[in-house]
Formats: sequence, structure tokens, C-alpha cells
Amino acid sequence: MKKLLLSFIILTLAVFTAACSSASGGEEETKKIKLGVSGSDTRIWDFISEKAEKEGIEIEVVTFSDYVQPNVALAEGDLEANAFQTVAYFDTFIEEHNMDLSPIATTVLAPMGLYSEKVKSPEEIPEGGKIAIPNDASNGGRALLLLEEAGLIKLSEDYDGNLDLDKIVENPKNIEIVEMVAAQTPRALPDVAASIINNGIAVDAGFNPTEDSIYHENETATPYVNIIAVRTEDKDNETLKKIAELYQEDDVAEFINEEYKGSMIPTFIPLSDIGW
Repeated sequence: MKKLLLSFIILTLAVFTAACSSASGGEEETKKIKLGVSGSDTRIWDFISEKAEKEGIEIEVVTFSDYVQPNVALAEGDLEANAFQTVAYFDTFIEEHNMDLSPIATTVLAPMGLYSEKVKSPEEIPEGGKIAIPNDASNGGRALLLLEEAGLIKLSEDYDGNLDLDKIVENPKNIEIVEMVAAQTPRALPDVAASIINNGIAVDAGFNPTEDSIYHENETATPYVNIIAVRTEDKDNETLKKIAELYQEDDVAEFINEEYKGSMIPTFIPLSDIGW
């Protein structure tokens, strides 16, 4: 009788343990990722976050007000990824700051625009007028190319795309170019003839780059494709790779086209096309 009772207790414990094990093993642990962006527009990542939840991934979007801290936070381990910058800016930044970061996916093209509260076209910018541009090497250089495309200046043939006012070889209107932190360019509008404003900052300021600018990029070269960046040691991390895959799905492209009406263009090209 004692042996029978002991056998019953052992069997009961075994069934209970198996049941507990099955219950705990049936639910995979949610993977949490902190991802940094610049500016307050998180619509795309809100959409992707909902998709990621179904894959057991929780994305916490962390917003920054500049273009420096998202990379610093990533390099220091406060983020697992960021998504806010063009590959041209990224390449220059990590070289200047000696950061071991890598892109894992391309995302969108965001046209840069020339805005004004005083004139309606580049041709109307007056003699000696001031134009504000971002002061970092990549975006400032991109701004100079935009001014050249708009017919306001001419750059030297050896211009390398980085900000260098000495590369301006023709300036028929004697335009005064005022360099400032990118986030300040919308606020400068009352004080300048025009201001070149990055796409994300323009959207935050209430502008639609294709509708409200007096001139904008019609064709954006591959150096200006935006990317998702991670620490190089994490570039093969399966969770981060899954997030990149989720971004590049057709439904995200459709969402971007509908939500941004051409002011952002989904551009899912191989990393090899941007030099990686």
C-alpha cells in the first residue's frame, strides 16, 4: 500500500512538473529593442512596431533632437539600433568619431528642400540674400549641391560632396551662406531669404517638402539613402535582422507612400549599392 501511495505521489509530481514546463516553454520570451530616431515623427516605426510585436519583438522608439546623440547612444550601448541618417552622413560621422557601427538595411529617400517666407522661387532670391544651411559636413555638402542644382551657385569640378564653401567658384548673386545646426534651420526663416531644411526637420516644423518648398531634390543619389544602423558586433543579430526585414516588406512601402505622399520614398536597395 505504501509503495502504491509513493508511486501515485511521484506520478502526480511528474505530471505537474511536465505541465508547468510545457506552459513556460510554450511562450517565447519577448525580445526588447531600443531604437533611436531624430525628431518626433515616429509614424513609420509605430507601424513596424505593431508588425514586430507579432514576431515577439518589442521596439521602444527613443527620440532625439539632433543628429549626433543617436549615434553616440548607439555606440555607448544605450540603443540597439538607430534609423535617422543618410549613408553619406553616417560614413563621415563614424570616421570622424572612430565609431564601430554598420548599416544593416536601407530605408527611404527623403528629399531636401529650399524654403522661404519671402520669395516663391530661387530666381527671386535677392542680391546678397542670406541662405541658411546645415553646418555638418554631409548635410551641408548636400545643401551646396542643392543650391547648385537650383542655379544659385556653381561648385568646383573636384567638389567631393562635403561642406566646403571654398569650393564655390561662382556666386552671381553674392549669396551669403549661413551655417547652423540643422535643427535651427526652420527657425531661421524669418531672418534669411531662404533656408535649406532636412526632410525630417521640415516635417517636424509642419512642412511638406514636395509641396511647401520653393525648390527640392527631384532625384536623390544613393549617398542620400537613409539606413538602419547597429553596432558592428551586432550586425548579424537575428532580432535586428528581422526588424530590417520587416521594414523592407511591401506593406511598409505602401504605408510610406500613402502616409507621406511622395515626401519620403521607400528605397530598399542592397547594402552593396551604398558602398557596404
